[in-house]
Amino acid sequence: MKILMISLGCDKNLVDTENMLGILSRDGHTFTDDEQEAEAVIVNTCCFIGDAKEESIQTILEMAELKESGNCRALIVTGCLAERYRQEILKEIPEVDGILGTASWDEISQVLKESGTEKKPVCFEPVDRLPESYGKRILTTGGHYAFLKIAEGCDKFCTYCIIPSLRGRYRSVPMERLLREAESLAEQGVRELILVAQETTLYGVDLYGKKMLPELLHRLAAISGIYWIRIQYCYPEEITDELIEAIKTEEKVCHYLDIPIQHASDRILKRMGRKTDQASIRQMVEKLRREIPDIALRTTLISGFPGETQKDHQELMEFVDEMEFERLGVFAYSAEEDTPAAEFPDQIPDELKEKRRDEVMELQQEIAFIKSESMVGRVLDVMIEGKVADEPAYVARTYMDAPGVDGYLFVNSDELFMSGDFVRVQVIGAAEYDLIGDVFEERDGNGSGLEVRDESAQ
Repeated sequence: MKILMISLGCDKNLVDTENMLGILSRDGHTFTDDEQEAEAVIVNTCCFIGDAKEESIQTILEMAELKESGNCRALIVTGCLAERYRQEILKEIPEVDGILGTASWDEISQVLKESGTEKKPVCFEPVDRLPESYGKRILTTGGHYAFLKIAEGCDKFCTYCIIPSLRGRYRSVPMERLLREAESLAEQGVRELILVAQETTLYGVDLYGKKMLPELLHRLAAISGIYWIRIQYCYPEEITDELIEAIKTEEKVCHYLDIPIQHASDRILKRMGRKTDQASIRQMVEKLRREIPDIALRTTLISGFPGETQKDHQELMEFVDEMEFERLGVFAYSAEEDTPAAEFPDQIPDELKEKRRDEVMELQQEIAFIKSESMVGRVLDVMIEGKVADEPAYVARTYMDAPGVDGYLFVNSDELFMSGDFVRVQVIGAAEYDLIGDVFEERDGNGSGLEVRDESAQ
């Protein structure tokens, strides 16, 4: 069949999508971006927060219309929304022909095959299962970078989060399987691996009895063809000296760390079920910057959590002002059914949640602009993402920028570069969150050691 695949939500969900594409391709199916010519549509959904849930439902409804207006004969729904609302979807959207849970994506071909039968296929394995694909993923990222999901599920049970019930308990992917996958990705031309999970720092604890992320980094760094390794979703209280040392010494590991802290008020952190406090977060940020002076730290925050007072909000604002994170995002709290926080008293009105979110982002914008200006004069290796249309310039990312969530560096050049090429650039200007640079010296292609990240700092 000719299939249209739609992936919503996070990059961890995207990995599942790419695995499904690989399975479907292995079984002889082809793909299209044209809604009208698609014979089957698969929607891999998200429902982490209210907006994501609405987007998923709206997308399913729009795709359902293709059964009347296009060639579509099968509509399959997978992912978190399917896991959470399986019965409601089948009842309320009769156009859906099959449905899979989060731990069942490796059954996609069978569900698609059975979707034309009178009995709609429903496949929901236990959420603690770890699916495995036996074919190559089909990358949707352009091919020069890829996400490597090193674990599934979560054991943290934060009071606002539905993930443990949708994705199961924490399960590390066996290291040998990850290394095989990384080697396959490198053979396909991937140059940057981005390690993702609900929580990357706990990798290996369930399988090997100890945190094995540092060992995984060392072994991934030995793979030929990989130039950058980026780590996301590290809980600050789980970061060890061994991990810091691996980031510090492995030349391929970007000096970039995503540490979602969610808040700075100890009272709110406790209500969230977080296992840390502001003092510990401060100590970890100070330690990371002391040990790795050029590290770029990204974090995410939640505004308007139930019971958040103006004093709590002001404490968060002061914390953000003092910490000066290189990258920061804020979400207005979304009350999710079946989570403890949704039942908390003192729910904050949406208008106030959004107002507080905007205040934090305005403050961070000032910090980001100052930090961007401070980059002028530095010499960095950047990865080319693509050409700017009708301009002698390219879009690129520095080691400080994860794709899709951070900024870009625009490179002025008449030379011919391809996506995934590394180029040495001197920053000559800043424009809000983005940088502007000129080619300084072309890379020799031998890696991304510390000396090339910031020549001016030596």
